[in-house]
Amino acid sequence: MRYQLGWTTLPGLRGLSCSEFRAVATAAPDSVNGVAAEFASEAERDEFLKQLEAEFAPRRFINAADAFDTVQAWIQEHGTKKPGGNSRDSQK
Repeated sequence: MRYQLGWTTLPGLRGLSCSEFRAVATAAPDSVNGVAAEFASEAERDEFLKQLEAEFAPRRFINAADAFDTVQAWIQEHGTKKPGGNSRDSQK
């Protein structure tokens, strides 16, 4: 199933934080302005969201663009499949 991934970026004393990762099922994912991924099951999706929370809970960013780009790159690097092909292939 195809999902549009999202999260909340909030300001803090040490910089911006990313949390509340979510995946919304979609028939038309937006890979240009967001992060799209494909998961074989709800369990796989839920496990991936837990990994995102664990990875980004301690991190802080200086601006929203840095936060978005870092999360997007991490998602693409850690094996999710983007709709229409392998996420690694789409970065070439």
